[in-house]
Amino acid sequence: MATLELHGRALRRFGDLVHSVGADQWHAPTPCTEWDVRQLVDHLVVEQLWVPAMVAGRTVQEIGDEFEGDLLGDDPVAAWDRASAAAGAALAEPGALRRTVHLSYGDRSAEYYCAEMTADLVVHSWDLARAIGADEKLDPELVDFTYELIAPQVDALAHTGLFAPPVEVPPDADEQTRLLALSGRRP
Repeated sequence: MATLELHGRALRRFGDLVHSVGADQWHAPTPCTEWDVRQLVDHLVVEQLWVPAMVAGRTVQEIGDEFEGDLLGDDPVAAWDRASAAAGAALAEPGALRRTVHLSYGDRSAEYYCAEMTADLVVHSWDLARAIGADEKLDPELVDFTYELIAPQVDALAHTGLFAPPVEVPPDADEQTRLLALSGRRP
């Protein structure tokens, strides 16, 4: 399945969850122990805001602290809607996925960057669903895609601090459970 289509599905799922956050849930804890719901959503908003700049060829150094701080303002849902629409549009531009993006760890194809963004959305969708008591079931195709992307890199990712160390699961665990455990989550 095309990376761009999967990214769009992941954006929509996370967006549906953002739209489901109750007024009293923005400061609820999440499985990402350093973030509450608002901070988790802010993280994903920031990630989406980086996309148009990166796809346009800007470097991390050029962007600097442009997207630092709380970018949700008084309307976190609207902030998400704007950021996710801009990210989706930037990646959907003709030829965008064939461009090179200049990430902090080196140059990669924009298609690879789109895949990373998709994986981030998938895992954090589960985090947000868990935090707000929504349906935690992830799209099986997105789970498979994300697992295949991160499994070969799991040791390196754990050392970056981006993921907690993997959690052991029974050998008969389903794919979603294995993905979440791989990313240091206890489903």
